[in-house]
Amino acid sequence: MSPKLLQELKEKLEKDKSSLEKELQKFAKKDEKLKGDWDTRFPHWNGDSGSSALERAADEVEEYSTLLPIEHNLELRLKDVDLALEKIKMGKYGACENCGKAIDEERLKVHPEARFCLKCK
Repeated sequence: MSPKLLQELKEKLEKDKSSLEKELQKFAKKDEKLKGDWDTRFPHWNGDSGSSALERAADEVEEYSTLLPIEHNLELRLKDVDLALEKIKMGKYGACENCGKAIDEERLKVHPEARFCLKCK
């Protein structure tokens, strides 16, 4: 892989990392105790009573439950991006984790955090 392509892919990965973190920050916070983990903010019910307050609280809990799988998906994508950036640092980027052969450059251009070649995928 040419140094120019490697640099382009690294920049794309860094941009993707920033984008994923910004998206997570909209509704979650980093877990300081567990690296790579984010926690969706649970709605805080202010103790109001009445049917409108309960309906609002129910809506917030529903939104929370909708955000949990989104958080999980974004965390997994961020983990793959971080792993690819680490591999670049270590000089091991672009090799299939299963067979060890080089991942096709066209695949990496489309999916720079790819961990496997198409045959092993």
